[in-house]
Amino acid sequence: MQLRIGYELVYRFPQPTPIILVVNIHDSRASDIVVPDRLIAEPFMPITGYRDAFGNWCHRGLAPAGRLRLTADGIVSDSGQPDEMISAAGQDSVQDLPQETLVFLLGSRYCETDLLSQTAWQLFSGTAPGYLRVQAICDYVHRHITFNYQNARATRGAAEAFNERTGVCRDYAHLAIAFCRCMNIPARYCTGYLSDVGTPPPFSLGDFAAWIEVWIGGRWHTFDPRNNEPRVGRVLMARGRDASDVAIATTFGPNTLESFQVWTDEIPNNETRGTAA
Repeated sequence: MQLRIGYELVYRFPQPTPIILVVNIHDSRASDIVVPDRLIAEPFMPITGYRDAFGNWCHRGLAPAGRLRLTADGIVSDSGQPDEMISAAGQDSVQDLPQETLVFLLGSRYCETDLLSQTAWQLFSGTAPGYLRVQAICDYVHRHITFNYQNARATRGAAEAFNERTGVCRDYAHLAIAFCRCMNIPARYCTGYLSDVGTPPPFSLGDFAAWIEVWIGGRWHTFDPRNNEPRVGRVLMARGRDASDVAIATTFGPNTLESFQVWTDEIPNNETRGTAA
């Protein structure tokens, strides 16, 4: 199947302001791109690109004073299959982990392993290591946090999400990541698009989604503590230690976000859009 993906972000800046954007489909899905999700800025501003420490593609520019509209509209092919579940995946010993996974064992800005380690071991030490332990963590987080857009807060970390028991998808992801790391399982934060394909209505408003990847059985596996079920149409944009590494927009000055729209829509089979890449 094919998915139309994209966004429209409208900001207002009181003065010229540097901005970094992480808004492109991840290179791991490059072969699936039918129509590129090219970033368009109105009014025009010069934009340059670079790779961050995690291999994500980032844009940087100087936003002009006044209204700035940022948009992209692309098409990506998708298998139409739900997230893979491999319950037999075992847990790797720390001494056997690849070097590149070790950073995802450490505490980070929003995943305070030092504050949650004792709780994690009390809750999950009796679970079977590996996939079943990670799923137990996701089950717990899914039940423990109540989803509420009105309670979203950019400064909330995993420990606060645990204590407050409310939040949005990034809070589910941060708490699950922190618990995994406390249990010596590398875990990283993912952001991207997530379609409603295969889910019953009513559908939620379009937004970017957050989920996690954990290293078990010798490779990374996808888990989604917010939805806690395999989903169809998950399109990765960026990975990092937590949300601070993969913020959609990082601005270096005051601004107002006036409008925010995201779409991830299945294209009907009888509708022709774009050409194969």
